[in-house]
Amino acid sequence: MAAPSAPRPPRPRKEPQPLVIPRSAAEEQRLRLERLMRNPEKTVPIPEKLNEWAPRPPPEFVRDVMGSSAGAGSGEFHVYRHLRRREYQRQDFMDAMAEKQRLDEEFQKKLERNKMIAEEQTAKRRRKRQKLKEKKLQAKKNKLEQKKQEKEPGQSQEQGSSEDDEEEDSKEEEEKEDDADEPSFVMGRG
Repeated sequence: MAAPSAPRPPRPRKEPQPLVIPRSAAEEQRLRLERLMRNPEKTVPIPEKLNEWAPRPPPEFVRDVMGSSAGAGSGEFHVYRHLRRREYQRQDFMDAMAEKQRLDEEFQKKLERNKMIAEEQTAKRRRKRQKLKEKKLQAKKNKLEQKKQEKEPGQSQEQGSSEDDEEEDSKEEEEKEDDADEPSFVMGRG
């Protein structure tokens, strides 16, 4: 006789999930996400991209060449029909691939064109900001010089201008660091 073993603890019961019928695509996606997040350690199967269909390439060596002589059997028409259908299918596929490649090239050109436009606009705006900064600094410099002339008409102006130049240089360096050099992309033009 076998020795009596200790009784097992009862298994925790899973709560029955209520049956929910999704009424929209968003609700269906929400339910799927909830189901995935119940057990985050579980691996999620991610489907791989399906390969595009491609027709069978034409044979390099054709063994049964159809002749032009009379007397072809009744089955030859069906063989011809299948060969013709396969060749038309291959030509249609090649045309579709050429069209797809042309559209891709057009799209890439459009992206490049939009990028160039965005860079030009960014450069133009940068020049405009720089001009405004220079105008403000010049106005500020002129204002300080006028105040100094009004207060002390007898002292030399060279000492004050060198200090102002140092302050302006440090301010310009700080502002240059703040400027955004990244171009903004403009879509939908062209």
